Amino acid sequence: MQFTIESRELTNSFTEQRPAHTAPFSVTIDADNADDAISAFVRQSDSKLVSFQKPAECRESIATVKKNDTVFLVRVYAE
Repeated sequence: MQFTIESRELTNSFTEQRPAHTAPFSVTIDADNADDAISAFVRQSDSKLVSFQKPAECRESIATVKKNDTVFLVRVYAE
């Protein structure tokens, strides 16, 4: 199964007030489920998974991922 993963940088309010300066990033990952897809994304991007929510009724999962001092909002959904 293929999953699309979209990540968007969030503002870091603790160190400085700045808008997200990078465009949203999208990648497709082959995985058996959303858990495996986000795990592969975290490994490939050398990041740390902060949180992961999988609503029961929705096909889209939401994660928060941290890389260095930047936090990203990540959407995971099956194609």
